[in-house]
Amino acid sequence: MKKQRRVGSRLFMALVFLFLYAPILLMVVFSFNAGNSNVVWQGFSLRWYEALFQDRSIMGSVYTTLLVSLLATVAATVAGTFAAVGFYSMRRRRRNALLAVNNIPMTNADIVTGVSLCLLFVAVFGFWNQFAANYRFTLNLFGTVYRITFPQLSLGFGTMLIAHITFNIPYVILSVGPKLRQMDGNLVDAARDLGCTWMGAFFKVILPEIKPGIISGALIAFTMSVDDFVISYFTAGTSVSTLAMEIYGMARRRISPEINAISTLLFVVVLALLAFHNIRESRAQRAAARRAY
Repeated sequence: MKKQRRVGSRLFMALVFLFLYAPILLMVVFSFNAGNSNVVWQGFSLRWYEALFQDRSIMGSVYTTLLVSLLATVAATVAGTFAAVGFYSMRRRRRNALLAVNNIPMTNADIVTGVSLCLLFVAVFGFWNQFAANYRFTLNLFGTVYRITFPQLSLGFGTMLIAHITFNIPYVILSVGPKLRQMDGNLVDAARDLGCTWMGAFFKVILPEIKPGIISGALIAFTMSVDDFVISYFTAGTSVSTLAMEIYGMARRRISPEINAISTLLFVVVLALLAFHNIRESRAQRAAARRAY
């Protein structure tokens, strides 16, 4: 009876993994197809990868995606780390209230976040542009040659970068917070008693203790930025396009095998990041266990 249950559980697990990864495996296989079909195999070829790297619009979107992701990861990691340290120094009731507010963007639907940020940018830019127009009109009315130039603000790379930083900060805080709670608070007090400044204690005591959490938060932020579509779609405007937006546009026009090649490369990159993170975490745990013994 137990053997039958074990076989049944293994069969069910195999079916679950087949359901999850069979479409990805099919996509990876047909990214090397020599023909245009996504159903009929016509031979092994790298033609779609060659066409992908020769497509300027796709490579431009890749550059934009990587630039936004890297900048957003750095900014969100720095801001989230200092915010987590600030939460750690608060009293429990206030800290729990702020952490509950911090968790709202992660549980909120992406479309709600994207639309709200888009409305915020449109309202602020509308006020700014109207102020600039009134300023120029007033100076022209009195015949004054104005020298201050107010640029016309619109949705673009900057607004998309701000949006990515905004939704990445909560993930960094959530990753760094547990490491701070595991840290011995007496270490910081000892460093301060020995004459270390607060920043010195942060870089010499706190930062080495929470470095695994910072790395985890940075990897999560980078992955979320590369993978994001909805928030970028509402905050990028018409001047810039990320890789996810480019793939969406290609899928609306026609299903090209280049989409399989792009998706395969994205899957490999994300898989490599996860493998790197897991290997690093396992090595850190083994090193901690050896130090404990």
